[in-house]
Amino acid sequence: MKHLLKLLDLSTDEIIDILNLADQLKYEQKHGIPHHHLKGMTLGMIFQKSSTRTRVSFETGMYQLGGQALFLSSRDLQIGRGEPVQDTARVLSRYLSGIMIRTFEQSEVENLAEYGSIPIINGLTDFCHPCQVLADLQTIREYKNKLDGLKFCYIGDGNNMANSLTVGCLKVGMSVSLACPEGYHPDPQILEFAKAYDNFKLVADPKEAAADADVLYTDVWASMGQEGEAEKRKIAFKGYQINDDVMSVAKSDTMVLHCLPAHREEEITAKVFEQHAADIFDEAENRLHAQKAVMVRLMAPEK
Repeated sequence: MKHLLKLLDLSTDEIIDILNLADQLKYEQKHGIPHHHLKGMTLGMIFQKSSTRTRVSFETGMYQLGGQALFLSSRDLQIGRGEPVQDTARVLSRYLSGIMIRTFEQSEVENLAEYGSIPIINGLTDFCHPCQVLADLQTIREYKNKLDGLKFCYIGDGNNMANSLTVGCLKVGMSVSLACPEGYHPDPQILEFAKAYDNFKLVADPKEAAADADVLYTDVWASMGQEGEAEKRKIAFKGYQINDDVMSVAKSDTMVLHCLPAHREEEITAKVFEQHAADIFDEAENRLHAQKAVMVRLMAPEK
């Protein structure tokens, strides 16, 4: 594994290896065991989309691994003034040990990897969010003690989260059931990938998707950059909510996850959110541990 561009690029073994290392690093952090695998290294963090969890978790992770992180907004880079991404990649490769980028177009991440000579980590694009899903899988395994054979249900927009969750969950042996309204399905590339799996289903009815689910997951109806569509989306997504009605058809011990931020009473009720707050905030914490594992694997592969 040279980069983390999208989960489509990773094998099942590579995903499980990252999760195992994430568990180990989490254990070491909780017990005060130093793990300075990236001592003296620097991660450049390019943000063309703002973030709370991504910035704080990567900065903290690099510090705990013995390195440092540099926050680079598009306003601070020549890339924001028209410098080709391939030139930025080649220059930053001379200074940094790795780059994390959070941006709009998947092609920007792919171009950084093509023209740079250091590991590139996708912190989010409009196409996928691999770091979040690795943290999600780590959390599910912590709660359920396994991944293979579980039923995963996602309700809502077929966005970057739905794309990455579909790939990640199928690759680790989970069955995947998505409930998305017409016109808001996952990317065609993801649906083509999922055709190879008998345990994938895309339906319109949230309760049909949620039946006997071990894990329920949702995301906001209007993601960053879609604020202008908010009212239109409220109409399209009416009924695509994790609520008591949906919970009643899932397994009695189902866990509920949300990548945050959450809009209570839209994609999830406040009641269900608070009942499963432990699940959701363990999931948020695991961004730190999963991303540390990714950085160690990419930037200190001998570890």
